[in-house]
Amino acid sequence: MAHAIWSGAINFGLVTIPVKLYTAVRTNDLRFNFLHKNDEGRIYNERHCSVCGEKVEYADLVRGYEYEKGHYVTISDDDLKAVRPEATQSVQIVEFVELDQINPMYFDTPYYLEPEKKGRHAYALLRDALIDSGRVAIARVVIRSREHIAAVKPNGEALVLELMHFADELVEQKAFDFPALNEKVADAEKKIAKLLIDTMSVEQFKPDEFHDKYKEDVLAMIEARANGEEIEAPEVHRPAATNVVNLMDVLQRSLEQSKARRKKGGSADDDEEAAVEAKPAKRKTAAKNTAAAAKPKRKKSAA
Repeated sequence: MAHAIWSGAINFGLVTIPVKLYTAVRTNDLRFNFLHKNDEGRIYNERHCSVCGEKVEYADLVRGYEYEKGHYVTISDDDLKAVRPEATQSVQIVEFVELDQINPMYFDTPYYLEPEKKGRHAYALLRDALIDSGRVAIARVVIRSREHIAAVKPNGEALVLELMHFADELVEQKAFDFPALNEKVADAEKKIAKLLIDTMSVEQFKPDEFHDKYKEDVLAMIEARANGEEIEAPEVHRPAATNVVNLMDVLQRSLEQSKARRKKGGSADDDEEAAVEAKPAKRKTAAKNTAAAAKPKRKKSAA
């Protein structure tokens, strides 16, 4: 059974809704250990002082903030306690806003808010009111000694608390070079691009149809290696970027390919080619082979 990482209440005006907070995502990343190449002994990280060179035990460590190069202010647990926000155990709603008014980049980590028995009716009221209004709640919440800004959003029967980034945590777009919104795009190209979007559109997103191919291939490779087999990575060619000169031709061929696939009832993953190439084959450049690019081929190692 899932373990609640936080319990408290949603404060909605004078309404208090007791809830528990549960993690809504799980990390499925593969974890590797560092080993000694000669004998496969496990390698552990040790802490050494850069001044005296001695090994330092965890109990002898203190926090330090480098306020200028080579100069630190040491910070104790008591120092941090003095500035920690009050742990109110409350999701304090401060305002409501339409979801499309929030840049999706602000959203970070989702959690489920499960109501306590005595708060189920008020919970349902807030959820249904958010659905009917088309809005989400913006709230402040303290989790693990840190105050966060968060959105409370309806998700089917559930209310989801999604932690958000603060504005100064996002890298500004002006730091990059993007084509301007008024950059000239030919009407004919735009028309074909819209037709291509239409033919590739689905009525409902089905996340179960997608899977972590890289993870599956790595696990297959590990299983093969554990069984004494060797892995032969296939040669992979990366298509060149689409040239403006033949963009219209590429769009047209993409549209025809998408229509043909739709008639067969297939998906984009069924294509042998991952992308439509825009330049003649003789101008393709081979990319570095990776096990993630395609399923690895196995061959038995010599006895």
